[in-house]
Amino acid sequence: MASYFLSCVRSRAGLFAKAIPKPRPLTTTVPARTVFTWHPSTEADQVSYPPEDVFRAGVRHHHICNTAWPIAHNTTIKPYRVPRYREQKEIKETLQGAYGSLTDMMLYAHVPFCQTRCQFCEYTVVDPKQGKLDPVHRSYTDALLDEFRLYDEVVDTKSKNLVGFDIGGGTPSLPSWREIERIMNAAHKHFKFDPEKVEVSIETTPKIAGSDPEKIKAYYKMGIRRISMGLQTTDFKQAKTLGRDDANASADYLHKAVENIRAAGFQSFNIDLMYGFPLSKRVADPWLQTVRDTVALGPDHITLYRMRYKGTKMAHLADTVNLAQVNEQEGIARQALTEAGYVGMIGKNTFSKKGSGCSDYLDKRVVKAVPYLGYGLGAQSFSHYTLQYNLGAVTKRMEQYVRSLELGRIPVQDLYHLSRPAAVAKMVSVSFYYGGIDLVAFKDIFKMSLEEMFGPEMEFLQAKGLMQYQPGDRFQMTALGKKHFGGVVALFYSPAVKKHILNLKGGETFPVDVVAALDTKHAPTAYDGPQIRQPAMHL
Repeated sequence: MASYFLSCVRSRAGLFAKAIPKPRPLTTTVPARTVFTWHPSTEADQVSYPPEDVFRAGVRHHHICNTAWPIAHNTTIKPYRVPRYREQKEIKETLQGAYGSLTDMMLYAHVPFCQTRCQFCEYTVVDPKQGKLDPVHRSYTDALLDEFRLYDEVVDTKSKNLVGFDIGGGTPSLPSWREIERIMNAAHKHFKFDPEKVEVSIETTPKIAGSDPEKIKAYYKMGIRRISMGLQTTDFKQAKTLGRDDANASADYLHKAVENIRAAGFQSFNIDLMYGFPLSKRVADPWLQTVRDTVALGPDHITLYRMRYKGTKMAHLADTVNLAQVNEQEGIARQALTEAGYVGMIGKNTFSKKGSGCSDYLDKRVVKAVPYLGYGLGAQSFSHYTLQYNLGAVTKRMEQYVRSLELGRIPVQDLYHLSRPAAVAKMVSVSFYYGGIDLVAFKDIFKMSLEEMFGPEMEFLQAKGLMQYQPGDRFQMTALGKKHFGGVVALFYSPAVKKHILNLKGGETFPVDVVAALDTKHAPTAYDGPQIRQPAMHL
């Protein structure tokens, strides 16, 4: 397979001229639509379900019901898929309708390389055997820059203000810093982009940051001002079982990494941690010690990610981790971080000593749902009307993505022209990264208030003490709501997805009915009582 990637490099020098035709010029004159709006809803997205039943299903399937909407996309949003033909006429028209009139937008650039693929990874990462090769890195960046050019031709990105920009992965700091500089230069070329006004963020690992200080300095010099280090755990025995030992390396690397990041000039430094792993009865849970160790490193922000098992090498272990465990781990981490001076609103997973703690890209994506394009292998894009995944999102392989761009074609795997309920579900699911919904942004985008669209659901949530209105026009989770995160977020899913989880077998069962337990203001696992009833099938 490595020979294929090297052939991609050679083909750009003309050695593959007979095998790969010359790129076809894109037709940028697309028939204008007077109004581009949401796709008409399918029958499945016009049904309502009792909030109590949806809540029960969401809590029962708490490993599935999270911010990663859609669920079961092959059935729930498949009717909204835009046809993918060779000339891409329908795709170009849809993209132009969704992004063409925007003045502000954001960008995510995906770099799918890692030293190893961690057991817990759900993201698009190529085989590390190929992903470590410098020629592969250069070939991939070549393709990424072609994607910048193609989108500029279709939606005129040069006219757009870039108000958020993240470079993620994978491990974007694995390739030479010069590849990242090429990506930064492309953003300058194809957008209205001022790094002094936009906090660009990049991800790294302890080993890279600790061993390559010049690379970290180069990032700061090129205008990147936020850096996030994926640590996940400071228990190195646990790290090894998770396939993480190469990234974490040792405690020495951790301290050297912090030293190098601060010496480079970064004043917005985040560390990612992860909880919700299976626990051994023979070994004490290392989670609280991990949080304390991380606090001692002195980052500006600490982000807690709950393990999401779907699509990982650990998917078969999901049922070994119950809701009581993840709630307890989140609770003790929140207490420890609060005592250490880190602030995070209930439901938000980033705790900070200054500002929001998140990059401009994530902050605007979560709070105001500012549309963004995702460039790179398997990258996701979202506008107020569309959801898109690039080639490689399923296969985790570069061949088709690179070839599509060499042929002058936008590397789309799936583009969905969403109904309003589906677009709402995506927007709100992401909003729950911060544990709530911005009511002004919601109404501005969807031309209806949250109350108009989710009246019974909001009444249920308030009556049970799960969410409440807060100053600043927010509808926010309470501490009780956070303990039932899956049930709360499921209430805002599109009806087709609600039907899917209502009919989904399995999940965690509890000794009490989860709705009845809400009246005690505690999570259901804290009490004994009658067995949870299984709702009838929803057809």
